[in-house]
Parts: sequence; structure tokens; C-alpha cells
Amino acid sequence: MAERPIRYFGDPVLRSACDPIRPGDPRAAGLVADLLENVQLPGRAGLAANQIGVGLRAFSYNVDGRIGYVINPELVEVSGEPELMDEGCLSVPGFYFPRSRYPFARVRGVDLDGNPVEISGTGQLAQALQHETDHLDGRLYLEGLEPEVKRDAMRQVRQADWFRN
Repeated sequence: MAERPIRYFGDPVLRSACDPIRPGDPRAAGLVADLLENVQLPGRAGLAANQIGVGLRAFSYNVDGRIGYVINPELVEVSGEPELMDEGCLSVPGFYFPRSRYPFARVRGVDLDGNPVEISGTGQLAQALQHETDHLDGRLYLEGLEPEVKRDAMRQVRQADWFRN
């Protein structure tokens, strides 16, 4: 397996919305294979394509033994009262901050053959679906933090060894 390097906060690829994958795109199968292999490394619940430097709309997930991927995902439903939960990100390594997320989420997209895919869940899976979809829209979880928490978080992140100015 080829471990793909993760792009960190500050890399422009993380701030750009990803392009949809067109049916038959020859890059799709290799991208999905990389996403599935790399999401299975320890400590990973999800991985968006732009986190490995690819500006295409796909992500993988690995929650409670459930591993899969979605091409061209759209967050189509969230419900319940938003809850504060600790959240981290491979692109902001070493940090966890309280972030408000809906307790239920549903994503729709397609698989490599163009067949419809729908994934829904609660708890950590709901959090991962929202988090990874945000990535593909060019948003990091830090943007959704409460203002006081965000100020403190940004100060801590800027002091991290991996942070590039």
C-alpha cells in the first residue's frame, strides 16, 4: 500500500471546492483505491480526496468497522438538535476542539460504476459524513467552531511544528 501524504491546514487545495468526478473518469478508480487504503490506517474515520492533494469530489470513511467511499457526495439531510462533540482532523494534526454537529446525517452520491449510493448514520458516522463533505466544499472543521474556541484554536494551530506560514 502506498501511504499518501496528508495536506495540512494552510495548503490551498483544502480551501477550494472539489470538482465533480465525471462518469468514466480514468482517475476515479485509482483515487478510490487510495482513499480506501489510506482511511484504514490507525486513527482515521474519514479521508477526503483534497486531503491527499486531489481536487476531485470523493471521500472514504471507516467508522465502527464500516468502510466505504462515495463519489460526488452531497449532504442531503441532517437532523436532530446539534450537539457539541470533540472533533479532530488529519489536516490539523494533534488537535481536537468542540464542534457542533447534527446527530444524524445522510449523504448521496455514486459508486465507481455510477450506481446510486446512500449512506446515513448517527454519532461518529454522522460526524464523519458532515466533516468529509465540508472538506470537499473547501471548508475545514475549524471554521465551524464557536468564536472564542476558534480564536484559541487558531492560536494553537499557528504554533504547531507542522504549521507553514
